[in-house]
Amino acid sequence: MSETFLKDPDEVLDYQFSYQNELLSGSPVDSISTSAFSVTSGLTVDSDTNDATTATVWLSGGTAGTNYQVTNTIVTIGGRTIEKSIYIKVRDTAV
Repeated sequence: MSETFLKDPDEVLDYQFSYQNELLSGSPVDSISTSAFSVTSGLTVDSDTNDATTATVWLSGGTAGTNYQVTNTIVTIGGRTIEKSIYIKVRDTAV
């Protein structure tokens, strides 16, 4: 996953990382046990949560004109470790 999203510095937005394809297609079916997010300095993780197949992070802040990487690492009940990243371009949309 290497999607890029736009965000205003004043917005607080949620971003979802879906692992449905990786977890439900295998045999046996697997699910998320733990989820951790890391972000480039300057962007703030306000909160995060997960269910069996999706991890969600709420992000705020950032500096206009700066690009940030957000990485989610999960460990599954079956012992797999999977990592996905997205990119956030912070742009001042009020201008």
